[in-house]
Amino acid sequence: MSRKKEKRQQEIISLLRSSPSMRINELAKLFNVTTETIRRDLDQMNKKGVLERTYGGAIVNSPQEPGLNVRHNLLVREREAIAKQVVSEIKGGHHFMVGSGATTVHIARRMAAELGDITVIVHSFGVAMELSHNPTIRVLMAPGFYNPDEGANHGAHTLCFLDSFWADYAILGASGLTAEGPSDALIDAGEVYAKMMARSFKTILAADKSKFDLKFPAQYATWKEIHYLVTDQAPGEDLNRVLNQNEIDVQTVTPGFV
Repeated sequence: MSRKKEKRQQEIISLLRSSPSMRINELAKLFNVTTETIRRDLDQMNKKGVLERTYGGAIVNSPQEPGLNVRHNLLVREREAIAKQVVSEIKGGHHFMVGSGATTVHIARRMAAELGDITVIVHSFGVAMELSHNPTIRVLMAPGFYNPDEGANHGAHTLCFLDSFWADYAILGASGLTAEGPSDALIDAGEVYAKMMARSFKTILAADKSKFDLKFPAQYATWKEIHYLVTDQAPGEDLNRVLNQNEIDVQTVTPGFV
């Protein structure tokens, strides 16, 4: 997918979240493209599970989140830039806990390229595989019930395992970010993230702009528990006010900065 098309489709999703009644002809005029181009965009996003087609338009699927395989192909440059910034922040650390998700896979890839002689505790097989490319990184895989949609382990065994360790940093993603805090579409994943935070001295939240103002079932933290937010766009007024009140170190990166 071209960068131009990817950006247009992300903007379409944002528009449909705020104005679900928008029609195809309105979107075509707004983006200065043909109605056929918009129809193809909507059909592609429908196949990915991001939205559902309706007569003359579409609605965004919410509060469900696209599967991990779909998310891996979205906002790639943004996630790469976020990953680079996260790794620059954690240099000097020795022990880490890393959550599951598309963004954390990018972070793990960058960690493997730039860091060494560290220990990383994970519950995501995708994250573990990326880290395994660096033989100096010691990877501890948490046990648990395997979720094939997310490629990660969850449950009581996972939580019990994490209780045996301390980490310098917890590095986590989120399905949504609101003034109340970060949340995840999977309740089981939210439990793991909360435990990782409790067992780490600092927490870094890595989330792109598509997560802003979305709320999902598992709110796993409040903002007073987060130390850093690394994202690709400045948050909106309401969210930014809460971040400032809680003295969150917000680091905004530029896509393409890899």
